[in-house]
Order: sequence, then C-alpha cells, then structure tokens
Amino acid sequence: MAKSPDHSPNRQILDRHTPDARLGIQSPQALPKLPDQALPQAVRNEKDVADLESIHSIASNEPSYSVFGIHQKRYIVFMAAFGGLFSSLPANVYFPAMNTLSTELHVSDELINLTLTAYLIFQGLAPTIYGDLADMTGRRPVYILGFVIFIAANVGLALQKSYVALFILRCLQSTGSSGTIALGNGVVADVSTMAERGVYMGFMVSGNMVGPAIGPILGGVLSQYLGWRSIFWFLVILSVAFLVPFMVAFPETGRHIVGNGSIPPQRWNMSVLNYLKTRTTDRRAVEAAQDADYPVKPETYAAKRRLKWPNPLKSIRIIMEKDVAMILIYNALVYTAWFDVTTSLPSLFEEIYGFDDLQIGLAFIPYGAGCVVASFLCGKLIDINYKRIAKSKNITIDRKRGDDLRNFPIEKARVQVMYPFLVLGIAALVAYGWVLQFEAPLAAPLVLQFAMGLCLVGSYNVLCIMLVDLYPESPATATAANNLVRCLLGAGGTALVVPMIKTMGRGWCFTLIAAVLMLASPMLWVEVKWGARWREERRVRVEGQECE
Repeated sequence: MAKSPDHSPNRQILDRHTPDARLGIQSPQALPKLPDQALPQAVRNEKDVADLESIHSIASNEPSYSVFGIHQKRYIVFMAAFGGLFSSLPANVYFPAMNTLSTELHVSDELINLTLTAYLIFQGLAPTIYGDLADMTGRRPVYILGFVIFIAANVGLALQKSYVALFILRCLQSTGSSGTIALGNGVVADVSTMAERGVYMGFMVSGNMVGPAIGPILGGVLSQYLGWRSIFWFLVILSVAFLVPFMVAFPETGRHIVGNGSIPPQRWNMSVLNYLKTRTTDRRAVEAAQDADYPVKPETYAAKRRLKWPNPLKSIRIIMEKDVAMILIYNALVYTAWFDVTTSLPSLFEEIYGFDDLQIGLAFIPYGAGCVVASFLCGKLIDINYKRIAKSKNITIDRKRGDDLRNFPIEKARVQVMYPFLVLGIAALVAYGWVLQFEAPLAAPLVLQFAMGLCLVGSYNVLCIMLVDLYPESPATATAANNLVRCLLGAGGTALVVPMIKTMGRGWCFTLIAAVLMLASPMLWVEVKWGARWREERRVRVEGQECE
C-alpha cells in the first residue's frame, strides 16, 4: 500500500521558483529539503541584497528577480563585458593599418573608409536578427553562433589579397561580432534589477569601451612590427580565448528560458559545468523522490520551444514607439559625432603631425581612457541619481525583486545624469576642430580627445541604459534597434566626414557636427516631459494585445 503524504511541519508548499518545484515533482507537497550539496550552485550561492522597500507593495513570498548570487552575477557580467570587447575592438584595431592598407592595396582613403562604412551597416543590421533570436532561444547559442562566424571571417581577412575580399570579409566580420553588445545588455537585464543596473551596465559597457582604449595601440604595434595581417590573427586567438571558457562555464540567463535562473534550461542551452552539475542533482532528486514515493516527471527541464525564424521587424516596431524614437535618434547622433572623430584621426594626424601606424595607435590612448572612465563613472552616477529621485518622491527600492516603473520618472532619472556630459562634450568637439584647423601642439587635441571620450561616450551610455529600462523583457531586441539606428547613421557620417573636412575645413566640419547635436538636444526635453505618458500608453496597449 502506498504511503500517505506526510503533512508534518518540515514539508512546504511548492513554489515554482524553488529548487524542489523545478525538479518536476507532481504533488502539492514538497519533498524533504535536499542537502545543500544537491542543489544547483546558483541556488546555493544566492545572497540577499538589503531591501530598502519596493516601489509598490510586493508580497513577501514573491520570487527573487534573480537567483544568481553576487559572485555569479559578477562572473556573468565580466564575461558579457569581455564579449562586448569584440564589438568595438575589430573597428579600433583596424584604424592604424588603414593608411598601410590603402598603399598596399592601391586604393584611395575614401575606399578604405568605405570598409568602415560597410562594417557599421552590418553592425546595425545583424543584431536585428541576433536580438530576437537571443530573446527566443537564449543567450548562449547566439553568442556561440556569432563567434564562429567572427573567427571564420578573421581567418579569411588574414589570408586575403584584394580590396574586394577585404570589403566582403569586413562585412562578415561585423556580422559575427556585432551582436555582442545587444547580447551583453540582455544578459545584464536578465540578472540585475533596475536599482543596481547602472553599475552592472557600466561594467558591461566598459568591455566595449576598452576597444577604443587598447585597440589602436595593439593595431599600431602589430601593423608596424608584424604587418597588418597579424591584426586579424590576433583577433582569432583572442576570440578563441573567450569562446572556450564561455562554453565551459557561462550559464544561460535568458528569462524566457530559465526565468529568474531557477528553471534548468534544455541541455543544448547549458554550459559544460551546468550539464555535469545537473546530472548529479537530477540523480539525487530522483532518488529522494523514490524514497518518498512521489512520482517524478521524466522531463525536468524547461519546456522545449519551437524555434521560429527571428523577426528583424521587431526592432523596427520598437523604433516606431514615440518615446523610444527620441532616445534612438539622439543616441545615434551622439554616436556618429564621436565615431567621426575616430574615423578621421588616422589621416588627420598623419597629415598634420607626420605620424606612422604605431604613433597613430598611441594617439588614441586619451580618447580610449576617457571612454573607460565614462563607463564606470556614468554607471555610478546613474544609480546614485535613481536613489535620489526615489527618495525625493518617497519611493523606496526593492533591489531583490525589482521595481515597478509605472509611477517612477525613469526618463528624468536617467537624462539628468546626461546633461552635464553632453554640454561639455559638444564644447570639446568644437574646440577639437579648431585646434586641428590651426595645427596646434599635439597636447591640445589629445586633451580634447579625452574630454570627448568621457563626455560624448558617457552621454551615449546613459541613453543605452535607459533603453534597456524601457524594454526589460526584450533587452536584446531593444539594443538591436539601437544598433540599427546608430550604425546606419554612423555609416553615413563615416562616409562623409573625410569629404566634409576637405570641403569645409577641419574647424567648420566639427563645428557643424556639434551644431547638429545642439539643435537636436530638445528631443531630450521632450522625452522627459512626455516619455512617461507614452510609456504607460504602450504598456496598456501591449497588455490589451496579450489579453486578446
């Protein structure tokens, strides 16, 4: 005769987010609590972060936003930052070799600049596929797919001998690496609440910002002493160095796949370590269930999903939202401004100061340093301002379960941080053009490059974080929309900047770019003024569509 269920106090009602619930036990009662060693590492490492309070009342039994412990979160964000390096590094490591490639392939500077334009176009288009695919299938498979393409493209670039091959393979290279920022933003949104997202996003973005800091230096050294082909072999080695530990230890974080991290994914979404640990956990769970005479489902993992072809139109739909359009368009203008600075630097510094490839690479150091400082500084300031505004409105923060933005002015909290950076960045951009126009001593443009790296990139980072705040359920797709707009606009700016300098002169060219930023800045005021209302209208519309 079967044993009757034990209703003793050591039994608990199952919650679907608890380790017992996700073992697939078909009973309203829980199994005896398993020993710590039998639980997944993510659950054992979970640590409570002090709750200040929630924006609205949240039940005490509400599941945590993420079960990943603090050390796991740091590892996950570190790997996302490392992956983000590959979005900017291939472009920046390439800059010092542009003059050499122009000479060896017997093409003009304008044609070499077109390889940058094409790179940016594909960097905008490819994430519209990657973002939706990652939100459907999880982060890990898309990361791996992108890096396989990236490695193959770099091998081809190292071996090619013609401009046509260079052009085509640069497009393929961009296709492989361009998804890392969208994926990284998605990973951070998966594991961090709104109150802590500034710091985590700042750290993640720092990987992307390291590219401008070290890429030109590495490119200059490699091109000067080992030849330009060594640049692409270096990228092959570095990408393999990322991909191996990623496949071994990086867990799946996609919330449509693993929820808050408590639902084991399908096996092909698992890292090698997760797979090995899950086999041990499953075996112990089955044994415990059999001892208690409870049936166990044969499938204890996330339900298998029907894979659909990713829909790039989802990114287009995001662009059509009024509040998001304001962010995307202005962010694209900021991106275009600072990318025009980096694109024109090799030819300008060779012309004015007679720099070779190595010296051109070294000239990027101040700009790259400003980018890195901006990523950390802005992240800290964003979180501080979030807390300040919450306190001023008697709203407190739930760092464990996340906050409800319906009554919180997130647009104001983010844009306020951006204003001083933007004003200083525009002023530095104007000054930069004129010190180059009058061929001032080298120190002048280098100092202004640091200022632009800090202020323009800082402004860009703030808007990127706000975009993720507005689309927490589809952060990769939202970031893909950002990539599409900024890269297409940046591609146009990259193609035009050298002809503009030749036609207008250095001073007036960068003054015009700064004027565009200034004239378009009222878009930020519009976002703060009406963004919350547009956001609420979108939420109501989406909820209504889901109910139909």
